[in-house]
Amino acid sequence: MTEVHAESLDSLRDRTSEKWVRYPDDVLPLFVAEMDYPLAPVIAEAMTERIRHSDTGYVASPVLVGEAFAGFAERRWGWIVDAASVRTTTDVSVCIVETLRRAIRPGDGVVINPPVYAPFFHLVTEAGGAVVEVPFLDDGTAYQLDLAGIEAAFAAGARALLLCNPQNPLGLVHSAESLSALAELAARYDVTVVSDEIHGLLTHSTATFTPFLSVSDAAREYGVTVTSASKAFNLAGVKCAVMVAGSARSLALLDGMSEEVLWRTSILGMHASVAALTHGDDWLDGTIAAIETSKALLGSLLAAELPGVGFRAPDATYLAWLDFRSLGWGRDPSIRALDARVALNPGPDFGTQGRGFARLNFACSPEVLTEAIHRLAST
Repeated sequence: MTEVHAESLDSLRDRTSEKWVRYPDDVLPLFVAEMDYPLAPVIAEAMTERIRHSDTGYVASPVLVGEAFAGFAERRWGWIVDAASVRTTTDVSVCIVETLRRAIRPGDGVVINPPVYAPFFHLVTEAGGAVVEVPFLDDGTAYQLDLAGIEAAFAAGARALLLCNPQNPLGLVHSAESLSALAELAARYDVTVVSDEIHGLLTHSTATFTPFLSVSDAAREYGVTVTSASKAFNLAGVKCAVMVAGSARSLALLDGMSEEVLWRTSILGMHASVAALTHGDDWLDGTIAAIETSKALLGSLLAAELPGVGFRAPDATYLAWLDFRSLGWGRDPSIRALDARVALNPGPDFGTQGRGFARLNFACSPEVLTEAIHRLAST
């Protein structure tokens, strides 16, 4: 396993991505989902080699990515994927919009489960659908899908469900039983499930990731998986994501898209993804270990300096869903956090259930995380 460590702040501030240019240098940026770790050498070399050959034209086929993803899925999750049923485009957001456009008619309801990745609300409407919210059930210690609420939404006419698996911002890894029950509902009501599994690659040792299409024939018939190496390998800017079909029905959705959807894939992103999915396991294992170490540190820091903040350690991702309600930091605690020169994601962006919450990215150095929590505790 490769040891992975965050780069220094001086080095990170040479980056030109959103995370490092939105705020002044005195702000610690723990918001957007980009990691502070260096690029895996095997990925850097793959992209550099393509540039040496001036290989920066259009992508001709999804075959290379399909084969790489199928190999990764079998090694990591025991999921047998037909590489011929994998398609590519720029990113998971485009995967979602284009799949929903094929699965629904204008105005059809699309179920989402807040608190959830903020763009879901807008991606549904971009695809022509109407957002139908079925929030997570929360007993105070654990979240779970409200299957009864989802069934009611399907019975009322919703034609699709956009699933976050694992869940962002909760870090919840859905159980095989929960996913299987969801698939049975989809089959009963003829509903398409689009499963965003971009954080599945970042499942921690505390949980087992279950791909939606792996749970049953019903899931394969009614589901489409959309995912990417981008979150796990820090490749958001090179633009390559995959769509996976498990049946003739779902493959027809993918192949009904405009050919321009494939052409939008970046050839550098394609080669970066192939390198990551084929040769990046050791680096990914090291990255997950670093994330788990950072997660434990975050828990200790909060307990010592901000004991009033609610924190349930996630089983996937490098994102923490922090509950500031007992501290009285208001509807959007990220405002007060920014006053302390720490940038967090506003909880309300993830749905009304996020009022009083904020999302924190802990894929950073121990020094940065320690300083961030100290600043928050000192406000």
